[in-house]
Amino acid sequence: MNRIVSKVKNSLASKVIVSTILLSLGVVWLTGSALYSQLSDGVRQVNLETSLAEARSSFFNAQYQFLLVDGARSSIITKTVQEVIISSTAVSLSQDRKSLFLSRFGPAFDGGTGVAAIDYTTATDDLDVSSFPPDLRKRVKTSDLVEYEYAKVKFKNRDDANVLIAGRRIAIPESGNYEMYLVYSLTNQNTTLALIKNSLLLTGLALLFLIGLITWLVVRQVVKPVREAARIAHQFTDGDFSQRMKVESSDEIATLGTAFNEMALSLESQISRLENLSRVQQRFVSDVSHELRTPLTTLRMASEVIYGQRQSFDPTIARSSELLVAQLDRFERLLEDLLEVSRFDAEVAVLEPVEFDLVQLIERCIDDVLANEENHIISINIDHETEQVMINADLRRIERIMRNLLSNALDHAEEKPIDVTIISTRTEVAVGVRDHGAGIEPSVLSRVFDRFWRADPSRARVRGGTGLGLSIALEDARLHNGELDAWGSPGFGAHFVLTLPRIAGQQIGGRPIRPQPIDYPQTN
Repeated sequence: MNRIVSKVKNSLASKVIVSTILLSLGVVWLTGSALYSQLSDGVRQVNLETSLAEARSSFFNAQYQFLLVDGARSSIITKTVQEVIISSTAVSLSQDRKSLFLSRFGPAFDGGTGVAAIDYTTATDDLDVSSFPPDLRKRVKTSDLVEYEYAKVKFKNRDDANVLIAGRRIAIPESGNYEMYLVYSLTNQNTTLALIKNSLLLTGLALLFLIGLITWLVVRQVVKPVREAARIAHQFTDGDFSQRMKVESSDEIATLGTAFNEMALSLESQISRLENLSRVQQRFVSDVSHELRTPLTTLRMASEVIYGQRQSFDPTIARSSELLVAQLDRFERLLEDLLEVSRFDAEVAVLEPVEFDLVQLIERCIDDVLANEENHIISINIDHETEQVMINADLRRIERIMRNLLSNALDHAEEKPIDVTIISTRTEVAVGVRDHGAGIEPSVLSRVFDRFWRADPSRARVRGGTGLGLSIALEDARLHNGELDAWGSPGFGAHFVLTLPRIAGQQIGGRPIRPQPIDYPQTN
């Protein structure tokens, strides 16, 4: 029961939860990726615009300061350059640390004084200016606009860093044209992006957990009645039909519970009715069979007296006495078969195993069935690998099986030989009875062991069969933990194979005799 409940739980609840979480993971990942892409692009754009706006302000302020000191003494210009460097690299609340690179290019001019021009080339924070993008420097030298580019620059006293470089050309009095670059660190930007990424990741994980929890709660409400139905169904298989599902609401699950309870009630009623009918039928067959034995005994005695005096009767009356004895024999066999069937139905049939030689038993059965034949036209060939095949089984039941199989083969052999094959292994023994007569349609092979079923009713009536022989033979075989198989084909006869364990009650490990004769027609 626990295995069934666990199976239902694992195959339904876990499957729904896992599939929901996987689908939710895909949705959350796509949504988070799109959201992170939008946020990161926004942060980068805002940071770029802020940095460029500050850079333009710094460049404009520097150029304005230099215009104010145009024509002034060199000391004043030098002081102005230093003030511009300090003010341009000052850190604001919205920016990280900045570095500055000032480099002269082109011819220097001294204003006609004949004094060598001062070179104000400067790099703060030990910038390695050789790592600046050459293309950016070329654009700055030839343009009057602010040029920018993301790049990875080197520092002499710390690790390399990804930065934003903004540059513009300016002129310093009495010195010449300069490239002025402001280098903006991206540390704050990257920290913000990392914070956004971690926040989205944690939010996604929390969302998946909540989705899984909600799904589990919802599925639990749905699976609980299914598990209850599985538990009750398992108890049904154990014969307990009193269990019912609890119906506590009016939703779809309650409708399922109500339908399940109605089905259970109907099954209980039908099974009880069938059990009662079966018991009545078994009791009826058993009682009738027993009750008929007394008049049958009287009839048997009277018929034997009449049969013993048949020589003095008219030929017609003598023939009638012979028919009377034959039909009483048939009636007696029918009663014995009905009694045996009732024992199987009541599950009171028991084995009385003894050790005997199966080959000797089969030879005796062959002699008996041939002795009962009026015309000894049909021959029965027996093939066995060893002289003796000792088995431990119920002698009476095995003999009955063999008599039934041999009589059935004689009934349908159509004056053709019958082959009996005995093959034994260490754990089982098989006996095949093969006729070459009319055969059996493959579509009706599943019915040959049904009670009172006849492949040819008219012939069965002439030969006097009861329709119970093969059914009883199958029950006898299975009582030994053996099996009785049948194969056939129209015009090519039939093949019945009895497989038994060497010791009654043990299991058979296989089929020593192949299931189909080699001369059966091949079907395309």
